[in-house]
Amino acid sequence: MQYLDFEQPIAELENKIEELKKLSNVSDGVLDKEIESLNKRVSKLRSSIFENLTRWQRVQLARHPDRPYTLDYIYKVTENFVELHGDRYHSDDKAIVGGFATVEGQSVMIIGHQKGRDTNSRKYRNFGMANPEGYRKAYRLMKLAEKFDIPIITLLDTPGAFPGLEAEERGQAEAIAKNLKMMAMLKVPFITIVIGEGASGGAIGIGMGNEVYMMENTWYSVISPESCSSILWKTWDYKEQAAAVLKLTAPDLKDLKVIDGVIPEPLGGAHRDHDAAADEVKQQILKSLKRLKKLKPEKLIEQRIEKYASMGEWKTVK
Repeated sequence: MQYLDFEQPIAELENKIEELKKLSNVSDGVLDKEIESLNKRVSKLRSSIFENLTRWQRVQLARHPDRPYTLDYIYKVTENFVELHGDRYHSDDKAIVGGFATVEGQSVMIIGHQKGRDTNSRKYRNFGMANPEGYRKAYRLMKLAEKFDIPIITLLDTPGAFPGLEAEERGQAEAIAKNLKMMAMLKVPFITIVIGEGASGGAIGIGMGNEVYMMENTWYSVISPESCSSILWKTWDYKEQAAAVLKLTAPDLKDLKVIDGVIPEPLGGAHRDHDAAADEVKQQILKSLKRLKKLKPEKLIEQRIEKYASMGEWKTVK
C-alpha cells in the first residue's frame, strides 16, 4: 500500500500492526488485544482524516497510483466486454479504450480513459492523455452504439488531452469539438462518471452525458491546480491554493449543479477496496439506465441540451 503524505499517521500505526501480527504468530495470541486496540485507533484516525479532506488532498487521492482505472471497472462492473480498436482515420489510441459489454444482461457501449501502472504501461497509454485519434475512436464507437440503440457509458480519468505538437497538427481541438456536437444529439441514454481526474476538454471530449456523476475523491475542472498556479503565480508552489479556489471536488460541483450526484468510495479511497468501489459504480449505472431508458430519443436530446445550456449563473446589466 502506498500512502500519501497526509496518511502518514495511518501508515505508522498500520506498519506497527503488521509487525505485531508477525510476532503474534509465534506468541500464541498474546498480542491479539494490542492488535485489536491499534486497529480501532486506525479506524478512528482514518475516519477523522477522511472526513476533513482539503480539495488538494482529494486531488492527490484521485491520482493515487493504486486507484482502479477504466479497465479495472469494466472487468468488475460489466460482463462479455469486447474491446473495439481504431478510429478508421489514423491509428488506435491506447489512451482511450471502449467496446460493447453487458451490465446484468443490459447491452452497453462503455468507453473511458486508461492510464498505466508502471513505466512501460504509462508510456503505452500515454498517461491517459488522448490524441485526436482517441476522440475520433470514441466518436465512432458512440455512433455505432446509437445505430444499434445501445446506451453509452463513459468513464473519465485524464490529466487532459495530449498537448503535443503532433496532436495539434492532426486536429486535436477539431476532434473534441466534433465530439461535443455529436454527443449533444445522441439518441440513446448517455451516462458519464468521473473515476479519477477530469481535466478540461480532455475529459468533456467523451463526457457530455445525460447524467454525470463523480466518485467521492475525484476532481473535474477546466484546468489542473498545478497549471492554474503556474499561470497565476508563475510557479507550481501555489497548487494547494489553486485547488481551493477552483472548487473542483465532487461536493463543490454538486453544489454548482454541474454534476447530478456523488458516488461514495470505501473509507480511505477507492484504491483501498476495488471491489467495493466498482459495486458503487455498478449500482449507479443500473439506477441511471433504468431512469434514462424510459425516455424517448427526442426527450434525451432535449434533456441533454437543456442540462448544459442552463449551467452557470449570469446577470443582465441594463
